[in-house]
Amino acid sequence: MAAWNEIGLKLQILRITQALAGWCLSAMLLFVISMPLQAGNEQSPVLNQGEKWRVAYYQGGEYYDYYQYLKATTEGLMAQGWISPATIPSEYSTTAQLWRWLVDHAQSDYLAFLADGFYSPEWDRHDRELLRPKVLERLRHNHEVDLLLAMGTWAGMDMATDDHRVPTIVMSVSDPRGIGLLTEQGSLYSHLYVSEDPQHYERQVALFHDLIGFKTLGVAYENTLEGRSYASIELIHRLAQERDFKVVSCFTQSDVNDQLAANTSVIDCFQVLAGQVDAIYVTAQGGVNNDTIPQLVHIANQNSIPTFSQYGQREVKMGYLMSLSQIEGYQREGKILSGVASHILHGSSPASLVKNRETINGISLNLKTAEQIGLYLNADLLAAVDHFFWQIEQP
Repeated sequence: MAAWNEIGLKLQILRITQALAGWCLSAMLLFVISMPLQAGNEQSPVLNQGEKWRVAYYQGGEYYDYYQYLKATTEGLMAQGWISPATIPSEYSTTAQLWRWLVDHAQSDYLAFLADGFYSPEWDRHDRELLRPKVLERLRHNHEVDLLLAMGTWAGMDMATDDHRVPTIVMSVSDPRGIGLLTEQGSLYSHLYVSEDPQHYERQVALFHDLIGFKTLGVAYENTLEGRSYASIELIHRLAQERDFKVVSCFTQSDVNDQLAANTSVIDCFQVLAGQVDAIYVTAQGGVNNDTIPQLVHIANQNSIPTFSQYGQREVKMGYLMSLSQIEGYQREGKILSGVASHILHGSSPASLVKNRETINGISLNLKTAEQIGLYLNADLLAAVDHFFWQIEQP
């Protein structure tokens, strides 16, 4: 494909977008996801019979999303008055750092973040087996925790049990139904709140197929219950049958305490898939991160393979071709989750807090990647995109 003239391309995009503003794909951008409360329905902070509410935290290990969720939820609690407003240090990047800040520096007349209430096996399955019963024992017998924040799939699975009754907010779980946290009727446990958008990944893969028309889709993921859940692999295989495309899998290491092994496994899989597929759905996992994304983008682009980021716009900015993700982002999630916490502390059953709402997703496209892989940007594709990136940015 000939090199593009950037100004000319911008004008082309503007003309096509204006002409096709009513294109029917826009209907796909409104959808229903879980919502615990309506805007303006926040409740004033209260004490627990004259005492502060004691909050603990459990996760499988450090992950970029987890810090963002905890930070946004903390800021939501500040906005609602549960924590005094303060600026979280910008250099923080891990949940462990943020939790220590909450313990040492967060000012609150209502909440106490427990210094010994941060639990993380750091992606070590053996340590997980040792830690889980200790946490459950504390929740079940000691009456030291009033609210538990369970971050991610490991945490959700470990705390989804009748062995404790502590109200628990489960967040950042890719497929809560696939791992048995939710059914069509809602949460299986009255003390668990679990957020979900049951059709989010289906929309992603369907959109990718509609716009690219691939015949063979590559997916790299860890072949465990959790890894298949992250990748939504059962959904992908169902769509492959319905839409008549082939799925090629490559197995990685994700939830391990050896970051180099996780990183290497994903890079190796991309090199393998590059010779076998004509598109790659890049799933969220431990080996897809700031260190590996530039290499993964290089492999895909060098082989002219379109890529779709399951994670979202941030990775498109770094060079994946496209994604479909929430425009409102973490800030909105933090407001929702802090609202959930407020309702729970006012006595609501966690499982009762899920309602429906409409939100807007946006399609992101990296034009430099499109140029490098020789993708012809037809009118339908251009009209559908909400956010363009003109260059591939480094992490």
